Amino acid sequence: MSASRTALTNVNGRVIGPVGFGMMGLTMPWAPVDYPIAVKVMKTALEQGANLWNGGIHYGTPQANSLHLLKHYFQKYPEDASKVVLCIKGGFTGMPNGPTNTPEGVRASVEEATIVLDGTKTIDIFECARIDPQVPIKTTVKALAELVKEGKIRGIGLSEVSANTIREAHAVHPISSVEVELSLFTPEPLYNGISDACHELNIPLVAYSPISRGWLTGDLRTIDDLAADDKRRMLPRFKPENFDQNFKLVEAVEKVAKRKGVTTAQVAIGWVCRVGGIPIPGSVREERVIENGKAASLTEEDMAELQRILDTLAVSGERFGGPHEKFLNA
Repeated sequence: MSASRTALTNVNGRVIGPVGFGMMGLTMPWAPVDYPIAVKVMKTALEQGANLWNGGIHYGTPQANSLHLLKHYFQKYPEDASKVVLCIKGGFTGMPNGPTNTPEGVRASVEEATIVLDGTKTIDIFECARIDPQVPIKTTVKALAELVKEGKIRGIGLSEVSANTIREAHAVHPISSVEVELSLFTPEPLYNGISDACHELNIPLVAYSPISRGWLTGDLRTIDDLAADDKRRMLPRFKPENFDQNFKLVEAVEKVAKRKGVTTAQVAIGWVCRVGGIPIPGSVREERVIENGKAASLTEEDMAELQRILDTLAVSGERFGGPHEKFLNA
């Protein structure tokens, strides 16, 4: 899927933003961040060209989640509302409950998000964070299509879905974006038909965790670099039994970065762009946002070298582990 040929389309039939090597996104933070700091980071991200903002009702508590932060931002900078393509995830209350994608569930989720935003910004794309195995995707998309007609949302996105689900959903209503984990640590969407389906249907492929949850920042050298309360310690790929194996991939990418005079994160983001994804890295630091906005320009030789690395060094451990795994690529 070629990034240079893709655009964020199908939001009421209108192109709402070019997608290419220069366009990036921003994921709202999970961890608590003081609003003045967060607002400065968000403003910097927008100035760097990161105009696809991705948040979720479950990113935080019902009283303080990414929607509350977004409302605060757009109250401070109302002129930026028209500059941002806002994608909000819902229909998911976390584990063990999992997704709730019934017509009543998605309507309640959209209405909750709309109430919190309080008119400061329209939801450009709404997507269920995970697919509900108890509800046919066609039923969910039909319900979301009604919300598009009512003007509650402007487009429909999909998250963590298979190629078959993408095609079924798109047959009911045009899909504005497909969000999946895509990185040098998780290249599977390029091989399991997801990227092909998006290319075939001209649907932008949005890549979350393009820096592999911090693996490819270069900041993590040993497991002790993770704070004792860092939530990543719960993820399989950061477990002691997997850490050393996965660090080998980091070291290999670092060699490419040093040769090109860029950071490993810039190589990671450049790779996502080259394979046709729109990277949406998350950060709470202004300097990191600036760094992430300068994706490495990778040649065919660079891409071939990175492919050899992927072919040689296997990633150890599941992405989420436990009951979460059954909701991936659904």
